[in-house]
Amino acid sequence: MRGMQNEATASESKRRLNWKRLFKFWAIVGCVSVPIFLYDRRKRELEYLRKRNESMKAALGGEIELIDENGRLTSTKEFLGKWILIYFGYTHCPDICPEEMEKMCTVVDLLEKNKNIFVQPIFITVDPKRDTTEIVQKYVKEFSPKIKGFTGSKDQIEAAMKAYRVYSGAMEKDEYDEYVVDHTIITYLINPVGEFVDYYGRTKNAQQMFNSVSKHIENYAALQKKSWLQLFS
Repeated sequence: MRGMQNEATASESKRRLNWKRLFKFWAIVGCVSVPIFLYDRRKRELEYLRKRNESMKAALGGEIELIDENGRLTSTKEFLGKWILIYFGYTHCPDICPEEMEKMCTVVDLLEKNKNIFVQPIFITVDPKRDTTEIVQKYVKEFSPKIKGFTGSKDQIEAAMKAYRVYSGAMEKDEYDEYVVDHTIITYLINPVGEFVDYYGRTKNAQQMFNSVSKHIENYAALQKKSWLQLFS
């Protein structure tokens, strides 16, 4: 009887030992496979982002020439190497443009404060008839000294709007000979090599924009690092 009990005890101990070994085995497999899975998923995400960026490169943006707030002819080439946020508006806009300008400035400040990254904010007028260099200069400084403001000839502004597919149209003049300009309300994100990356409408608040821009900058850095590693692989 005692022998049978000993055999049962030994069998139970062996079974428990097997379960412990099996548990350790799967724990080791999990420790190895989870990082591999996460790495593979991140690799697929980066590849998707690379292809997405490639498809968007030719869709929007490109080199444009405008007159800055100091009256100097400036090409967007001068901003290569920087991340840029571009907003198209006009200085006589009563409410929407000021709101979007404030939002853009808030995003720039958040990025500088929390990520130690400077993103250049840019304002381009869609109303060159009224928005002279002096008026644009005064307007942008009301929001932030960091903003670069641009105007230009009718042809220059139209070329810039066409590059970013911006619509604008002046409404009828009122009794004071003033008019409102209906236009696309979008802020564009451009990467350091001058490529369009993303856009943000009125429905996006400053925090959402900050999160999105931060993510794009992180992904861009990861893609750049991957490109460098491939040169030596």
